[in-house]
Order: sequence, then C-alpha cells, then structure tokens
Amino acid sequence: MGVSVIIKKKNYFHLLPIIIISILIFRFFTVPRSFASITKLLQPFIWAFSIAYLLNPLLIKVEEKFKLKRIWSILIVYAILIICIIIIITIFTPKIGLGLSNLVKEFPKFVEITENYINTHTLNLGILDRLGVTNYLYENLTNIISQITASLNPIFNKTITQLIGFTSAVTSTLTNFALGLIISVYMLKDKESFKKQAKALMYAIFTPERAEKIIDIGRECNIQFSSFLIGKMIDSAIIGVLCFIGLSLLKTPYALILSTIVGITNMIPYFGPFIGMIPATIITLFYSPIKALWVLIFIFLLQQFDGLYLGPKILGMHVGLTPFWIITSVTIGGGVAGVMGMLLAVPIAAVIKTMIQKYVNTKLDEKNITL
Repeated sequence: MGVSVIIKKKNYFHLLPIIIISILIFRFFTVPRSFASITKLLQPFIWAFSIAYLLNPLLIKVEEKFKLKRIWSILIVYAILIICIIIIITIFTPKIGLGLSNLVKEFPKFVEITENYINTHTLNLGILDRLGVTNYLYENLTNIISQITASLNPIFNKTITQLIGFTSAVTSTLTNFALGLIISVYMLKDKESFKKQAKALMYAIFTPERAEKIIDIGRECNIQFSSFLIGKMIDSAIIGVLCFIGLSLLKTPYALILSTIVGITNMIPYFGPFIGMIPATIITLFYSPIKALWVLIFIFLLQQFDGLYLGPKILGMHVGLTPFWIITSVTIGGGVAGVMGMLLAVPIAAVIKTMIQKYVNTKLDEKNITL
C-alpha cells in the first residue's frame, strides 16, 4: 500500500519586492558614494515632501473656511509662506548674523572677565586655595574658554577656498529648496491621487490584512507627526517672540539671538527649555550678574507658562505618554540620531505606544478579557 505525500507549494513571489528593496538599502548604506549620490538626487523631493507635509494642515483649513478651489487655496498658502520667508531673509537674518559676529568678537573680553574674576576672588577662597582647587579651576576654565575662542575664530576667518565651498553649499541648498517648493505645489494639488496610488500599491504587494495594518500605521504616524511637529513649531515660535519681548524689556544684550535659541531649543521636549536657558544666562552674566539672575527667572517662568498652559492649549490632547516615557524616548533619540532624534522621538514613541495598545486590546478581546 503506497503512501502518497502531498507537498503544498508556497508562492514566495510576493516577497520579491521586499528582497529587492532590502538589497538596494544594503547597497546604498554599505557604499557611501552610492548613498550620498542618491541622497543628493533626492534632496529636492525631500524638501518638497517636507514643505507639502507642513503646509497641508493650513491648506485644509483655508479650503474649509473659505470654500475655495484647491488651486486658489494653494496660492493663498504659498503667498503666506513666501511673505514669511522674505521677512526672515530681509529683517531677521542680517540682524542675527551681525549679532553673532559681534558676540564672537566679545569672546576675548569674556575670557578677560573670567580671568580677572578668578584672580580677584582667589584670596577669598580659603581652604579651596590651599587644596589647589583654585589653581585647577583657573587653569582649566581659562583653557576651555580659550579653546572655544580658538575654535570659533576660524569660522569667522575663513579662507577663500572655504568661502567658495560654503557659497557653493548655500547655492545648492537654495536651488534644492526652490525646486522642492515648486514640486510641493503639485504634491498638494494631487495629494488625493498620491494617497490612492500608495494605497493601491500596498494592496498589490501585500495581503489585504497586511496592507490594512501598514495603512493603519501610516495613518497613525501622520496624526502623531503632524499634530506634534506643527503644533510644537507654532508653540516654539510664540515662546521665542515672548522671550524676545521679555529680554528686550530687561535690556538684555543680544536679545534677538538669545530668544531665537530659546525658541529653537523649545522644540525639544523637557530638555530643550533648559538647553536654551543656559547660553542666555551665561552670556548675560558677563554683563551683569543681577540681570543674569532676572533672565534666568524670566525664562524659567516662561517655560512653566508654556508647559502648563500654552503647550497643551496649542497641541490639544497630549501624545499619550507619561513624562518618564517622554524623557526616555528623547534620551534614546538623542543618542541614536542627535538633535533630530530628540525632536522626532516623542511622535515615534507615541506611534509605537498606540500600535502596542491596539495589539494588546485586540488580543484581550479575542480572549474575552476585560481589565
């Protein structure tokens, strides 16, 4: 009596796109030139996607409020963007550049003030002086400030070659930005078509169940990233303006530069406000210790106002993470990808948390468990 063995053949053809993409990613990451050339080629499209993604919520609001056709709404949104760019280039950029130049020129003065302070107060340090702590602080603090000064001087004393390279890089960036700006118009104009094509591609490559999961993750990523990034940008801009007003009233030197730093660093949750507070306090300290104390108190109160009222008001609902997980995600993000990792850590963690929560809820429902 023969035994028939039936072998069920599996079709692995659907894995082919994943294999090809994996090989390409490995190829580009292991060959720096290939990765660099591809990145350079995609820069206009990266700019285009970033611009379109950030402007999309404003476009939706304009369409809903004024009931205009897509093309007219796009014209209004891009007119607002171009006006903002012109204001930044013609008003803020020259002032910030001049302020930075003057600030670097002041570094030797800061070194001298530090040295004089240490020399003046050496006799008052008593036991610290006898233990050699004073000399240690004097030597190391002076060396640190001198190293900072030495490292900053070349930035403002560039050779002709460096200037040419810098000019070329700026020109390339501006060109890519301009191309991205143009491409982003078409992205926004035909965004529904792009969504439909992407959805069709997912269903063509994957099983319906897997495709639905991928689309669900993409939808959740869009909700978290758009609400967090755009809300945080608006929040940080308001904090920067309020900080500039406050520092100007306190007659703080370099108020525009310091408030810009505070506004930018405010984008980073939890750590950002303290990062922005440090340079503002230290720089003001060289001019007036009392004023530096007032600056420290003002920025601290401003950050409390942001954390307790302004931030929640603008961002709406919280991302659903406890302070512990926010701090943990920002720390890990900073270690993995630097400043950009710290900025994107919170929405990424929020997406992961939401996906895990959905998975857990599904499994609990299957087991008829209620917690």
